[in-house]
Amino acid sequence: MATIEKRGNSYRITVSNGYDSSGKQIREKATFTPDPSLTPKQQQKALERFVFEFEERVKSGKFLKGEKIKFEDFVATWLKDYAEHQLAETTISAYKEILDEKIITAIGHLKLSKIQPLHLQSFYNNLLEDGIRKDGKEGGYSTSTIKKCHAITSSILSTAVHWQIIESNPCERVSVPKDKNDIDDVKHFTLEQAETFLKALDMSYTTTYKAHDRIDDTGKKYHVSEYTETRSIPTQFKIFFYLALFGGLRRGELLALTWDDIDFDNNTVSITKSTAYTNGQIITKAPKNKSSIRTVSIPGTIIDLLKKYRKEQQELKLSLGDQWQGNNYIFIQWNGKQMHPTTPYHTFKDIIKKYNATVKDPAKKLPDIPLHGLRHTSATLLIAENIDIKTVSARLGHAQTSTTLNIYAHSIKKRDELAADILDILLIKKHI
Repeated sequence: MATIEKRGNSYRITVSNGYDSSGKQIREKATFTPDPSLTPKQQQKALERFVFEFEERVKSGKFLKGEKIKFEDFVATWLKDYAEHQLAETTISAYKEILDEKIITAIGHLKLSKIQPLHLQSFYNNLLEDGIRKDGKEGGYSTSTIKKCHAITSSILSTAVHWQIIESNPCERVSVPKDKNDIDDVKHFTLEQAETFLKALDMSYTTTYKAHDRIDDTGKKYHVSEYTETRSIPTQFKIFFYLALFGGLRRGELLALTWDDIDFDNNTVSITKSTAYTNGQIITKAPKNKSSIRTVSIPGTIIDLLKKYRKEQQELKLSLGDQWQGNNYIFIQWNGKQMHPTTPYHTFKDIIKKYNATVKDPAKKLPDIPLHGLRHTSATLLIAENIDIKTVSARLGHAQTSTTLNIYAHSIKKRDELAADILDILLIKKHI
């Protein structure tokens, strides 16, 4: 039975938790401070709820003390009791990688209650230093990586606050440092570069293969002399990048598309699922946010290309016979199985590299943006053409327009500056 002691504006709750090895009774204590904005009756109910939950945690062995438990040990509890029930498997996998490689190595040894804003600020600043990267690349980590570390750490410590293990979250008093070399996290093509990229998709590229040895089906080795090969971009990759650019679709959403998701009569594509690669497995499931489930209009030219590609795929299926392992996916491997999640990224990078090799003027080369940059390009160009933010947000599948506003604040600011220039021309300079 819990005992409650009023101490000024707060309450101290004490719960008996058995006896230690010397026979001394163990008492666990917690402090509850009611919300002053609540009525006395509401405060009483909140206190009763807190006491009940605290006593349950003590009895079930889930009560922890921030002065005793290390951050690393609490992470294991957080992953089991919170993350596995609240987060998607792919998200947990990504979190674990960042936790193991960066966060735990820096603050894992600290007791929860001893983690101070200075510890976190030093950790974030250290991530910017040259030589810190484990992949061998020059410079430190980008601000986007540091923001992820901050978000994960804050989520874990917020849970510790909610569970009454620590009193406050030190992340709330820390500023994520800015990388001077990272001016704009949202990398995308300009209108001219997007047009160039579309032209690059229609080009053929010649590749020279050096002499090498091969092994035939019987295991016999044979020599292949140097040769050149000219290839055009396969239709399915053109469609993949078109949909990323014209529809603003995410990579996982594109990989999960089946032919049933295409409405050939109304020129739309339905987004109802997403594919990811985690723990060595390809997983296709419903998006984690309801707002990601949406229908996006696409140009008729892409619909025509989809019709052409569907015919190509059907012909491939007939030619493979029993080797076909397809399951109605649009983007596939050679045998019809769903395309591997890493394939679009490597193909996208390869196209940019091969196109740039054909261009002598450095100013006319395509920038090496990430594959996700096509989605950013879609949104940025729409904003530049004064499409309202609600429409852009809906096409992207954002839960709130504020998310879109935050991500594309730079583009919106440029439109604001242009608006000021236009008014200057219309209302002032014409009368001078």
